[in-house]
Amino acid sequence: MDETNPSQQQTRASQSALETVLDSLDALVYVADMQTHELLFLNAYGRARWGEVDHRKCWETLQQGQEGPCSFCNNHRLLDSHGQPTGVQVWEFRNTHNQRWYQCRDQAIRWPDGRWVRLEIATDISDIKLLQAQLRNAQHRAEQLAHEDELTGLANRRALFALGQSAIEQARRLGHPVALIGLDADHFKQINDQHGHAAGDAALTALASILRSLTRAADICARLGGEEFAIVLPGTDLAAATELAERLRQAITDMRVEYQGKQLLLTCSFGVTASEQGAASLEQLLSSADIATYRAKHLGRDRVAVEHIIPVTKTE
Repeated sequence: MDETNPSQQQTRASQSALETVLDSLDALVYVADMQTHELLFLNAYGRARWGEVDHRKCWETLQQGQEGPCSFCNNHRLLDSHGQPTGVQVWEFRNTHNQRWYQCRDQAIRWPDGRWVRLEIATDISDIKLLQAQLRNAQHRAEQLAHEDELTGLANRRALFALGQSAIEQARRLGHPVALIGLDADHFKQINDQHGHAAGDAALTALASILRSLTRAADICARLGGEEFAIVLPGTDLAAATELAERLRQAITDMRVEYQGKQLLLTCSFGVTASEQGAASLEQLLSSADIATYRAKHLGRDRVAVEHIIPVTKTE
């Protein structure tokens, strides 16, 4: 015979109903003593993943490899200096036991016996974290493609203009020279016609590797389109740029590209120009380098030609 009074029976029924609700949640709900860290309640979601309460500490049950309270425990944030609740604290955490990500909502509440306890509701957000990472990677890749030539990995025309203009502006502020090397592959159409466009792509990729290997990190190597390339050289005068162009020309001439059992040979014509103290615009440098490149091709290809930029003087 149940000797409890109706009020006690109602309380027990309410507690049972509340536990039924909490056990039905697809999220971790637990209560722990804020002083002793003893687990007082763990809902069905938690018990299925971390086991029964059994008078264990929260750090013994929910975390892995702990010999004491967690260093990241935020109990001290749940009560103010007067011992009053500070409200709900929301944070994200990767559980050390199962490596899953959770969004945690923590707060201090009074337990029926009067002590302060920590109530946490932790929702698994691992799938959201994975999706966020995938979106970040996709965004990063889209940004790369917007400024990177997909075939060679060099800067594209858009990036050349953005980065090159910044280099020229800095040269003007510092009073340094800026040089530009333009280069164009000789008789490139013959490679495509004889061996196919995939062979041409292999040759351009190998050419790009040489440009990267012989230039500095501060230099801006770009593919302008097709078999046309340009290199902006901050802090470089005409003589140094011409010397670099000759090294590049020789390296490309010596290059042997293996493709389907065949060796592909490639040469380039180079045009070099420079602006003292960054006086010329990027458009002027590109135009001047184009003139020099055309001259190199006209003189027989596989050579370096130089074009001097005539400074514009202001008239009163």
